[in-house]
Amino acid sequence: MLAVSDEVVEQLWSDQVRRHRVDLVLAAGDLPFDYLEFLSGALDRPCVFVPGNHDVDLSGYANVRGLWTKAGLPARWPGPAGAVNADQRVVDVAGLRIAGLGGSIRYNDGPNQWTERQQARRLRRVLRLARWRGLRDGRGVDVLLTHSPPRGCGDEPDAPHRGFECLHDAVRRLRPPLLLHGHIHPHGERKPDRVLGGTRVVNVVGYKVIDIPGREEVGRAP
Repeated sequence: MLAVSDEVVEQLWSDQVRRHRVDLVLAAGDLPFDYLEFLSGALDRPCVFVPGNHDVDLSGYANVRGLWTKAGLPARWPGPAGAVNADQRVVDVAGLRIAGLGGSIRYNDGPNQWTERQQARRLRRVLRLARWRGLRDGRGVDVLLTHSPPRGCGDEPDAPHRGFECLHDAVRRLRPPLLLHGHIHPHGERKPDRVLGGTRVVNVVGYKVIDIPGREEVGRAP
């Protein structure tokens, strides 16, 4: 899979992106939506994303038989065309089960910002959906896709870049092989992967090409 977040990579926004043989584009927020549309179109692969704290508010939209509505009225979807918004959802795409939770800790009045209590409440919906799907087919979550990292696991001490404590509970209960997040810019320094429980926590600001452990046929196209 090609995982992207926060920083546009010029080489990807060109024909060079086709060198990457992947089955899926995952986006962890704060990227231009036309960039995501280009990546998905150039690779001819689906795109799953969660919004970041600098993205527009995408809440309240519904798609029924191809018609977007908001508050029951026809509306123009402001998100990336054709992409799947996984925020507060559990989606099955390209053979993977992906649970999503977008946004950052609240530090001003911008969109997609949540207090710890609000994010924990949003997480409870994700956990219910994952449990329901697991009871139906016995499958667990392959990827937890978030904008912010867990608290104390790749975050920063300043208020806007503090992670969410509730993501520790998400990892404990969902036990995904991977948690992919953005939000924490490297600023020229390497951000090492971390391990939380049995979950590999990966900062994908910029981009990374990643294989799912035991699911190599999904991570790269044959």
